[in-house]
Amino acid sequence: MSQGFDFSIAIGGAAGQGIATPGNILARMFVRRGLHLNAYNAYQSIIRGGHILLTMRVREQEALSHGDHIHLLLCLNQDTMTRHLRHLGPGAYAVYNADNITPGEHQDGVHLCGMPVTELTGDAKNKLAQNTAALGVMAHVLGLDFEVLESALTLQFQRKGEAVVSSNVAVARAGYEYSSAHFTPLANPLPQNPDPLAVWTGNEALAMGGAAAGVKFYCAYPMSPSTGVLHWMAKNARELGIMVRQVEDEIGVANMAVGAAHTGARTMCATSGGGFALMTEAIGSAAMMEIPVVFINVMRAGPSTGVPTKTEQGDLWQALGASQGDFERIVVAPQDAHDAFGTIAEVFNLIDRYQCPAIVLSDLLISEGTFSVPPDDIDMFPTIERGKLIRESNGDAGPYNRYVDTADGISPRAVPGVPGHVHVVATDEHDEEGILISDEFTNPIKRRQMVEKRARKLDDYFTRVPAPEVEGDEDAEVTLVGWGSTAGVIAEAMEQLQADGVKVNRIAVKWILPFHAEAVTEALSGARKTLIIENNHSGQFHRYLRSETGITADGHIRKYDGEPFMPHHIADGVRAHLAGSVSGGVFVPDQEILV
Repeated sequence: MSQGFDFSIAIGGAAGQGIATPGNILARMFVRRGLHLNAYNAYQSIIRGGHILLTMRVREQEALSHGDHIHLLLCLNQDTMTRHLRHLGPGAYAVYNADNITPGEHQDGVHLCGMPVTELTGDAKNKLAQNTAALGVMAHVLGLDFEVLESALTLQFQRKGEAVVSSNVAVARAGYEYSSAHFTPLANPLPQNPDPLAVWTGNEALAMGGAAAGVKFYCAYPMSPSTGVLHWMAKNARELGIMVRQVEDEIGVANMAVGAAHTGARTMCATSGGGFALMTEAIGSAAMMEIPVVFINVMRAGPSTGVPTKTEQGDLWQALGASQGDFERIVVAPQDAHDAFGTIAEVFNLIDRYQCPAIVLSDLLISEGTFSVPPDDIDMFPTIERGKLIRESNGDAGPYNRYVDTADGISPRAVPGVPGHVHVVATDEHDEEGILISDEFTNPIKRRQMVEKRARKLDDYFTRVPAPEVEGDEDAEVTLVGWGSTAGVIAEAMEQLQADGVKVNRIAVKWILPFHAEAVTEALSGARKTLIIENNHSGQFHRYLRSETGITADGHIRKYDGEPFMPHHIADGVRAHLAGSVSGGVFVPDQEILV
């Protein structure tokens, strides 16, 4: 089987032009052929108008990013043609409605595939007909039999009735036949791999991860880009036995989640930065009451309302400092959708053991991206470990102290209603029995005892959570350090650099707090040049790394325009740093090519 097929399709237009539908149809056709998919939608926070560009990368190998180039551009309006045609290289295709879109300046060798949509459809008023006709053209260009597209269209529109299916199939066939007569298909058509793949978004992966981990209560207030988790949970709640609640605001969400978790139900909620800001007091209460609950923050560009539909890694310090005081928490940043799925089960096992809150940092790139996954790689029955959870009475075992000062700092946790295990749970500091001591000046030793008890809970954390490892060339000229969603794009940038003879390795950090300071310090101690890559302006992870290890990076590659890195952004930044041409130590790539 060839490993060379690597093709990117972009669909551009305005909000309201139906960009999602052809994207969904293409994605379904690709994964059914066993091809890997990575799709990113650059869209605006408006209902109509503006500019949207959906980029879909298809590979025989795993697609770790949405790539650097556009090989086939579908223009649904003149604005898309004007913005992007000049960036297409020789051999690329531009598909468009020739009735109302005019090509402009372009490189030699670009295939201009203008469709006479009114002639093909016989309906000048149906503004979405061009989308279906374009699918026919693209299917031919990609070397697909029409029956493949017909099957995908039938599946997409069957709920709307036979008439809608027949109409769309007819329009697509007209586009396919017109393309066959007028346009040259790819020399190497879309390959067929033996095993079909599944497709999901990152938010769906987070939600499915919660279901697999045994979540029984989920609540949220809709906030982009986290809302997809709520949608999946609500759609599947009845079948899976999960109680789902849409709450009036994020303060109510967080407190409801803490209350549900107190009853022993595995509980999860999700929001974005602005909503997470409202949740922080409840996160502190979960820590004081030693209640395990998962808070997901899907980061977007801030501060305040910011840019709701754009991605950023800007909430790291918000998570590190959520709520006041010293308390134990786990902060983790999954690296992709599949990792996000598995991470949820890992996190629940950890917080059930340590009886503390966890914060999962996703971002728009992961959560609203669309990705392929081998179905056999999805473990819907992970091991579930509930820690020192008491669900039924163990007889006459003597008095029950909820916060008894144990050697490992972890106290047996009884759910409410277990006979013989009555106890007080409140947000005030308390003693071993749960009696509040906030006004007990004469016994400061009790406060110290509880603080130290809680601090001991994570003493064996590093034996259960793997440290990040160095990947790549042993004698690297440069070491790239990233966290969370930058892992995949850094890996592909490394491939480009290594192809050019640059020796490079990387460290991808996932588990943020507690931090593997000793392991990371050892890994970076021999680095010749350390560059840190992150999607924010201030270098939040670098500041954290320096505070934990004392290590100061040799340079930075940062992006904060709302769009994610592409592989060449990082490769260009590395080359600039190695050449000594980066002013101020921070390389900021230009995003013009695809947006």
